[in-house]
Amino acid sequence: MTQATAGFVPPPYPYDRLREVEALAAERFGAAGGVVDLSIGTPHDPPPRAVLEALAGSDTERGYPPSIGTPALRDAVSGWFARRFAVDVDPSAVGACVGTKELVAGLPHWLRLRDPSRDTVLYPAVSYPSYAMGATLAGCRAVPVPVDDRWRLDLSAVDPDDAARALCLWCNTPGNPAGALDDLDAAAEWGRTNGVLVLSDECYVEFTWAGTPVVAGQQPGHTILEAGAPGVVAVHSLSKRSNLAGLRVGFYAGDADVVGYLQEVRKHAGLMVPGPAQAAGVAALADQLAVDEQRLRYRTRLERMAGILARTGVAAPLPEGGFYLWVPAPEGDAWGLARRLATDLGVVASPGEFYGDAAADHVRLAMVQPDAALDLLEARVGPLSA
Repeated sequence: MTQATAGFVPPPYPYDRLREVEALAAERFGAAGGVVDLSIGTPHDPPPRAVLEALAGSDTERGYPPSIGTPALRDAVSGWFARRFAVDVDPSAVGACVGTKELVAGLPHWLRLRDPSRDTVLYPAVSYPSYAMGATLAGCRAVPVPVDDRWRLDLSAVDPDDAARALCLWCNTPGNPAGALDDLDAAAEWGRTNGVLVLSDECYVEFTWAGTPVVAGQQPGHTILEAGAPGVVAVHSLSKRSNLAGLRVGFYAGDADVVGYLQEVRKHAGLMVPGPAQAAGVAALADQLAVDEQRLRYRTRLERMAGILARTGVAAPLPEGGFYLWVPAPEGDAWGLARRLATDLGVVASPGEFYGDAAADHVRLAMVQPDAALDLLEARVGPLSA
């Protein structure tokens, strides 16, 4: 077989690089309660029963679901924005996506087809890897935007030449991995001033710990759509909010012209959320009580794990949002801390370099494992702190 012409070679998937750390944890604890994997933000708690009933009883299995989302799902999204943020979003300005990762990775491609004169994707220098990878897959320039000492976007640091070439700016609030809260009003204003579409990834918004609620009786949290829809698109997922990562239900909403373009181009690409999953999404968006219960679980786990780490001599500040602990590594050695956590506690954590060069001195822990896993870690840390 002849060798293919050299072209794009995908880099190693970040989490595949954890095999050494996983082996260290398994060697010590594989037969003593098992490894506690905190490397990936995969929900482990059950979804609401009403959601599972909707999934099983939708009677939508035989037909093709609408790519843009069923009327019921788009109405549910519109109602959720109104209740949660007092924002009026017309259902026509809502589109469904197959989880948000495919949207994040695919948007630069779709946007560049629309405007080939621009070739740059701006994204936070410490962030979810798919923002940069989406730019790479579209043949675009992936340009990181510096963050400040609180891990927030520093838009004043964007080079004007990069802004002039930008297809879009990504922001992520609460942020992954550091849990920071960007000023979304300022991001929207920057985008409008510079003629750059702002894409706001808000998948952790229900787990916002700092700030004040937009609506009385609700929890803290903001959407960029509070600053108006022109020039912005908010991106949301039910994976974290409702423990539905396996169903792949997400949605985007905002600028009617941009959303309409994405709705149409995605039809041609055959991107459709399965009908039963859309029905489950409607039920999930109606259930705020289950989200509030999940929020309490994550907050408790963050506090418990911070206490466990403190007993090993590692300080773990609580985030402003999200369910990750963003832990400074002693002497800046993130891989060293990851190996230590594996050897001492049987924990698998993600070194910060997965999220950008500026994050190489931190480790991320996803507090998604059931409470029994933290019971196990508290038992293991006892001898270490005695």
